[in-house]
Amino acid sequence: MCAAVASTVHAAPDGDGESRLPLDAIFAPRTVAVIGATDKQGSVGRAVLWNLISNPFGATVYPINAHRPNVLGIKAYPSVAEAPGAVDLAVVATPAPTVPGVIAECVDAGVGGAVIISAGFKEIGAEGARLEREVLEQAARGRMRIIGPNCVGVMRPYSGMNATFAARLARPGSVGFISQSGALCTAILDWSFRENVGFSAFISVGSMLDVGWGDLIDYLGDDPYTKCIVIYMESIGDARSFLSASREVALAKPIVVIKAGRTEAAAKAAASHTGSLTGSDEVLDAAFRRVGVLRVDSISQVFDMAEVLSKQPRPRGPRLAILTNAGGPGVLATDTLIEDGGELAALSPETLAALDGFLPPAWSRGNPIDILGDADPGRYDRALAVTAKDPGIDGLLAILTPQAMTDPTATAELLRQHAKISGKPILASWMGGDAVEAGEQILNRAGIPTYRYPDTAAAAFTMMWRSSYNLQGLYETPNLPADGETAALARDRAEAVVAAARREGRSLLTEAESKRLLAAYGIPTARAIVADSPAAAVAAAGEIGYPVVLKLHSRTITHKTDVGGVQLNLRDADAVRDAYRAIEAAVRRAAAAAPGAFEGVTVQPMIKVEGYELILGSSLDPQFGPVLLFGTGGQLVEVFKDRALGLPPLNTTLARRMIEQTRIHRALRGVRGRRAVDLAALEQLLVRFSRLVIEQPSVREIDINPLLASPEQLIALDARVILHAPGVDLGSLPRPAIRPYPTQYASAWTAEDGTAFTLRPIRPEDEPLLVKFHGTLSERSVSLRYFHAMKYTARVAHERLTRICFIDYDREMALVADRKDPSTGEHEILGVGRLSKVRGTDEAEFALVVSDPYQGLGLGTEFLSRLVRVGREEGIRRIFGDILPENIEMQRICEKLGFKMTHNIQESVIRATLVL
Repeated sequence: MCAAVASTVHAAPDGDGESRLPLDAIFAPRTVAVIGATDKQGSVGRAVLWNLISNPFGATVYPINAHRPNVLGIKAYPSVAEAPGAVDLAVVATPAPTVPGVIAECVDAGVGGAVIISAGFKEIGAEGARLEREVLEQAARGRMRIIGPNCVGVMRPYSGMNATFAARLARPGSVGFISQSGALCTAILDWSFRENVGFSAFISVGSMLDVGWGDLIDYLGDDPYTKCIVIYMESIGDARSFLSASREVALAKPIVVIKAGRTEAAAKAAASHTGSLTGSDEVLDAAFRRVGVLRVDSISQVFDMAEVLSKQPRPRGPRLAILTNAGGPGVLATDTLIEDGGELAALSPETLAALDGFLPPAWSRGNPIDILGDADPGRYDRALAVTAKDPGIDGLLAILTPQAMTDPTATAELLRQHAKISGKPILASWMGGDAVEAGEQILNRAGIPTYRYPDTAAAAFTMMWRSSYNLQGLYETPNLPADGETAALARDRAEAVVAAARREGRSLLTEAESKRLLAAYGIPTARAIVADSPAAAVAAAGEIGYPVVLKLHSRTITHKTDVGGVQLNLRDADAVRDAYRAIEAAVRRAAAAAPGAFEGVTVQPMIKVEGYELILGSSLDPQFGPVLLFGTGGQLVEVFKDRALGLPPLNTTLARRMIEQTRIHRALRGVRGRRAVDLAALEQLLVRFSRLVIEQPSVREIDINPLLASPEQLIALDARVILHAPGVDLGSLPRPAIRPYPTQYASAWTAEDGTAFTLRPIRPEDEPLLVKFHGTLSERSVSLRYFHAMKYTARVAHERLTRICFIDYDREMALVADRKDPSTGEHEILGVGRLSKVRGTDEAEFALVVSDPYQGLGLGTEFLSRLVRVGREEGIRRIFGDILPENIEMQRICEKLGFKMTHNIQESVIRATLVL
C-alpha cells in the first residue's frame, strides 16, 4: 500500500492556477508599487521608480504618492489600496517612522511581498528596533514577506527587473549574489561590468528583518538561472535556517561565502553596522564545513571560486597534476598546493611511459610535468590527454609562459577540447600580458578558468577540494549508533545526576558526579572513590590498589591544579595521608575557607599506560548553540591550541572529520614505531559525547581533560561539568544549530498479527537496511509509490539512499518500521513513511510504502496516523498526497483517517488532503 507524488513539490498554484515559487511576489512580480515615488532629483524614490520603468520586465508599475497626481509622467495613486490592480510587490522608500503604517496598508490590500529600502531601524538603536517589531507585527497579519529594511533592493537581470536605487542593471549571468552590505553591492556591481561577470539575481538584504539567508538560498537553489550562490555576510541571523538551506542546496549549487568580522575588531564593527551580535569566527568555520559551504578570505577569491565551481566538476581527491613549459612556475604552484593542504599527484608507471614516448629526453619525468620551453600546441595537447587518463590524478593545471617558440592562442584552441574531463577539474594559468589574452578568452569561453599566476590557480584547486571533501562527509554512510533502549537508559541515568545537583542549587558538578555523567553515556572513566578523611582515603587506596592519585573533591572549585588540588603517584598509606592533608591545607589557603571549597578528595588509580592526552569538550555559542571541541589536551592545551570544532549531533563520519582536522591525528594513527590508537572506538566515543551534549541541555560547559588515548584503551582521567544556573530558563537558551535526532517520534507498535515493531525516525546509518528493504518490494508496490517502474539498482544507488536517509528533520520527517528478527537478532526495515514540508508554506506532502510480506497488517494506517500527529507537532496546517486510482488500499486508509479525496482527471491521480 503506497501513496506518493510523482516529484517533490516546491511550488503551489496561485489563484490563476500558475505555479509560483516562494518569494515570487518579490523576485517575479506581475505588479509593483513604489511607495515614496517622487520626481525629486537625487532621491531614492525617484531612482527606484526610474529603474523599474526604464528596464521593462513585464510587470505593471504603480507610483504611490499621496501629494502628486503623477510621477515621472506616470499616473500616481494616493495609497496601495487605490491602485487599479492587485499588487504583488511594494518597494518602500519612505521615512522609517512611516513604514509600519505603510506595511499595514499593504497587508490590508493583499500585497504579497515588500522591499523596504528605508534606513533608520535597529541599526540606530532601541527606537529603530521598536519600529522593526511593529513592521513584523503588521506583516504577520497577511503572511507578507519582507526584504530589508536598510537595503539597496533586488535585481533580476534576466527579466530586466531593477528594484534598486543602483545606477545600472547587472549583466545577466549564473551567479546569485546576496549581500548584507549595500555599499559593497554597488562596488561589486561596478566591478562586475569591468570584469564581465553576470548575475542571475543581485540581492541586498539589509537588516534581514524577515527574509533571511535560508529563504534566499532556498529560492536561488530552485532558480534555473542560478548555478552558484555568492554571499557577503556580516552576521549569521537564524543559524539553523542558514545551515538547513545550505546543506540542501550546496551539493547541486556551490555556495561561496566571504564573512566579515574574522578579527575581534572587525567583528565589533560588523555588529555595530548590522545591529546584530556576532559569534565566534572559529565556530562559524565549523558550521560552514558541516554543510559544505566554502568560505574564502577576499572578494577576488569569491568570484574566482564562483567561476571555477560553476564551470568545472569538484575534484574527488586532493591530487593535482601540473603541466608546464617552465620549471619555476610549476614549483610556485607546488608550494602553494602543499601549503594549502593539497597533494602533488604521483604519476603512474603507465603515464610516465606514455609521456616518455613523445616528450623530449630532458622533460622532468615527474610531477610537475615540465614539457620544456619549446613546447608547441601539439605537445601540450598530447601531454594533457595522456595525463588526464591517470586514475591517480584528481585535477589538472596547465601553465603556459610566453617564450619564443610558444603560441598561446593555438595552444588554447587545442586545449579547449579537454574542458570537460569526467570528474576532474582542469584549470589554466596563461602567464603574461597582451600576448596571452586571446588564449585566455578561448579557454574561458570553453569553460576552463584561467589565472594570471600559477599559485593562484593552485590555491583555487585546493579550495575546490576542500569544498568537495566537506560535501562528501555529508553523504558518507556512518557506522551504526547505540541501540535505542541503551540510549534511553543512558539519558535517564545522566538526567538523574544533573537533577540532583540542580535540586541543591549547584551549577558545578563534583568530579565524581561528572564521571558518573560520562559513564552513563558509555564514556570510560577512571574509577573514583570519594574520601572525606585521611583514613577514608587510605581505605579507598587499599581497595583500588597502589599507586593512586588524590584529587580535590569540591562543589565550588573547577580547576583543581590551580589550587594545589592534585597529588600524583602515591605508593603507600603514609603518602596518601600526607597528600590528603597537603591538598586540604592548600585549598583552604587559596579559597580562604570558602564554604564547600574542600569536602575531601577522590581517590583514583594512577594510570600507568603511556598514551596521548586529548581534550574533549563543549560550550554554548550564542548563535549556534552547543559546540564541540576536540584536540590535544593536558595542562598546555591553551599553548598548543591544536583543536577542531564541530556542531552536534555527530555520527561516526563527522566525528572522524573532526579528529582528522587536528595535528595530533597523525600521532593517533601510529608514528615512529608506536601502535595506533583505536580510532573507530574514538569516533564512537565522540558520537556518544555529542549525544550527551544534545540530550542534557542543563550542561553549560563540559571538559574531559585529559582523555587518555592509547592502543589499549580510551579513558577520561578528569572531567569538569558546569550547569546553567538554577534560575535559567532552559527553553530560552540557543538551540542546537543542527536539529538533533527526534527521539520523541520513536515508540513501539504491535501489528494485528502480533508482530512487534519500533516506528522511529530514519537515520543516516539506515542505508544498508534500506537496500534490503527495497528487495522486498514487488513491481506493483514500486509503481504505486513512484508512479512508474523503477529498477532496483536505481532505487538502492548510494547517491540516492544517502539523501533519503541523511535528512534534515526540520524539512522532512521520515519514519521507518524497524523489526528485530528474533532468530538472528538483526534489524530490518519493513516500511517507510515520509512527510516533506513544501518550502515557503505550512503544508507538507506525505508518502509511504510497506514491504509486500507485511502489507495488510495495519502498518500503512499506523504510518499515516503517525505522520498526521507529526504534522501537528511540527506546525503543519495541511498535509496532502497524490494516489493512483488503482491504489484502492491507500485510498481506504486515507478515508478512514478523515482525508478529503479529490479526483484530478487531467493528471489521473486522486489528491488526498487533510487540514490539521
